[in-house]
Amino acid sequence: MKRVPREDGLQRSSSNTVESILREIERRGDTKVVDAMSRFGIQTTKAFGVSIPNLRELATDIGMSHGLALMLWKTEVHEARILAGMIDDPTKIDEDQMEDWAGDFDSWDVVDGSCGNLFDRTSFAVKKAHEWSARNEEYVKRAGFVLMAELAVHDKNAPNSTFLEFLPDIVRESSDDRNFVKKAVNWALRQIGKRNLALNKAAITSARKIQMMDSRTAKWVAADSLRELMSAPVQKRLRRSMRNSGKKR
Repeated sequence: MKRVPREDGLQRSSSNTVESILREIERRGDTKVVDAMSRFGIQTTKAFGVSIPNLRELATDIGMSHGLALMLWKTEVHEARILAGMIDDPTKIDEDQMEDWAGDFDSWDVVDGSCGNLFDRTSFAVKKAHEWSARNEEYVKRAGFVLMAELAVHDKNAPNSTFLEFLPDIVRESSDDRNFVKKAVNWALRQIGKRNLALNKAAITSARKIQMMDSRTAKWVAADSLRELMSAPVQKRLRRSMRNSGKKR
């Protein structure tokens, strides 16, 4: 999604005020989407039912704006917060903002949107992944593992060591039976293990450790991860990628 930077949200046309954006969110809302969101465990108390493709379209129209993102977040409107993560400028975010937003997390999709659209592109992403994975709050802890998963997918230049250092955190928290935590733990382990053959081997070793734990949740995390990481399609893709990488060198 191409986003046009603005000067810290100060130079905005009248069509890009918080009030006008909220009106547009409400206009695009759909009660059927709200019902569907609720069925998927999404917090809908302050939601209008706007789809992610619709929000991405709106974000493209608005452009990048740190100041506007901060104001949208403060509205507490569900879609406004997801939109804030889409339009904010990762180079202007500090740890205080990340902590403030994390403290407001109340729905898994806002967590995933904030981490996958914004936080994983900040210079604090790795640090917060470690820190948040050790926190007790369900959505903050989820955010830690979502950051690990998103970094594994998006940060093509990160060294293997970054992800190897995430694995002890994953093993440590793999018995947390809260639904939104265990799914994020599983997601992080699988994404790390699909990055390359070396990390695949390390992730499988970690999954084997998790598998030995006296926890139904841990055993589910291990079984589901091993099913994918050891599958023929994943192994074939990783080996092909390694061969292609060798040819380029």
